[in-house]
Amino acid sequence: MILALQSRPGLWRFVKFLFVGVLNTAFGFAAYAVLLKLFGLPWQWALALSYVLGVLWNFGTHGRIVFGTQGFGRLPAYILAYLSIFFLNKWVLQMMISAGLSALWAQALLVLPMAMVAFVLVSLALTGTLPFGGKVGRDGQ
Repeated sequence: MILALQSRPGLWRFVKFLFVGVLNTAFGFAAYAVLLKLFGLPWQWALALSYVLGVLWNFGTHGRIVFGTQGFGRLPAYILAYLSIFFLNKWVLQMMISAGLSALWAQALLVLPMAMVAFVLVSLALTGTLPFGGKVGRDGQ
C-alpha cells in the first residue's frame, strides 16, 4: 500500500501530512491543556503560547518529513500561515466559549477544521503551491 501511495506524490504528501498532523496536533493540544490546566493560564494565553511552541515544532516536522524543506528560508511564510490560523482559531474559539462551551472542549472540536485549514496554508508556505500541486500567483491563475 505504501508503494502505491508513493507512486502518487500528491497523495503521498497528503497522507504524510495527516500522520505528521496527528503528532503535531497532539503536541499542540497537549501544550494548550498543560498551560491551561497545570499552569492555570487563561485560555487566551494558553492558546497563544501553545501556538508559538507548536509553530516551531511543526515547522521542523512539516518541513522535513512532509515537504522536504531544509533550512529556515521558508520560516517567515510558515509563521505568517500560522498567524492566520491562530487568529481564525481564536475568533472561532471565542464564539464557541461565548456560546457556553468550555475552553478545553471548544478547542477539541476545532482540531479537525483547523488541521484542514493548516494543510492548505502550510502547503502554500512551504512549497508555494496549493495541495496536490495547484500553483498560486501569475503562473497559476
